[in-house]
Amino acid sequence: MKKLLLSAAICVAAFGMADAQEVTLRVHHFLSADAPMHKDVLVPWEKQVEEKSEGRIDVQLYPSMQLGGKPPQLYDQARDGIVDISWTLLGYTPGRFPVSEVFELPFMSGTATQTTAALQEFQAKYMGDELKDVHPLLIHAPAAYKIHTNGKPVASLEDLSGLKLRAPSRTMTEGLNALGATAVGMPVPEVPQALTTGVIDGAVIPWEVFGSLRIESVAKEHTEIGVENGGLSTSVMALVMNRGKYDGLPDDLKAVIDETTGAALAELAGAAFDAAEDEERKKALDAGGNITVLPEEEVAKWREATQPVIEAWVKSTTDAGLDGQAILDDAQAMLDAAQAD
Repeated sequence: MKKLLLSAAICVAAFGMADAQEVTLRVHHFLSADAPMHKDVLVPWEKQVEEKSEGRIDVQLYPSMQLGGKPPQLYDQARDGIVDISWTLLGYTPGRFPVSEVFELPFMSGTATQTTAALQEFQAKYMGDELKDVHPLLIHAPAAYKIHTNGKPVASLEDLSGLKLRAPSRTMTEGLNALGATAVGMPVPEVPQALTTGVIDGAVIPWEVFGSLRIESVAKEHTEIGVENGGLSTSVMALVMNRGKYDGLPDDLKAVIDETTGAALAELAGAAFDAAEDEERKKALDAGGNITVLPEEEVAKWREATQPVIEAWVKSTTDAGLDGQAILDDAQAMLDAAQAD
């Protein structure tokens, strides 16, 4: 009898453990585990989800492409159910998210908090069709991009001539080329080797990711356009979930996902990215880096040089059946409002 009771108890305990973790969510991304996106956004979110679900959701984080593939494939990995959730840059698949590209145009950026806040409103109004194949958890942006080079400082438009610079997106590729540089498109994990081997002379990235790339000894010259000038550019980042996986959750677990993502996660991400921006800037200076801040009159030249890129985006968007100028004006108004708060 005692053996029967013990067996029954073991079965009940095993059933309870299985029931405690009803859902496993595998989250895949391309950055290292010490990048701010991982340690300051995804790790806290993982804890929130597991605590609010009382252990019924097990979030498993896989940084550095541990589950295979290349960064441009991450969006499709979530869409196709290869992983449950992925985080990536929409600009890694050029031309696929044309409406979202408005926030990747030259001088359409600010702090991470500001641009991310504007993107919450923009996403709700304009991005539904582009994201229809997935369940979006977070649409956000880093702080405005800076230029980091391993040679001479960039203090003027003329200094860009002939420089091979990593570009994060299609629009910034066109922007850098318009400025006289030679743009080289590549995902950010490829930047350290490309800098070391001379494939590129510098990279357009925010301070936030600078430290996790460990390139402070290679790239010592840094150029800031300044968020007061709209920054050089930014990228639209996306944390997306397989739609079938989300739809298949019980209502109470859907509520956990809903409560911890969207605007709530956007606020966390904006604050985390801006804090990292300040920290990494200081580290670069401590490592012997030099920072050049472009004066207003110089920024005006850069704006003029990149205006054709903006006009080309408006035209192509309008040719696709949308009102490109209206979308641009709306996005700028949303960003202006966020910067005024």
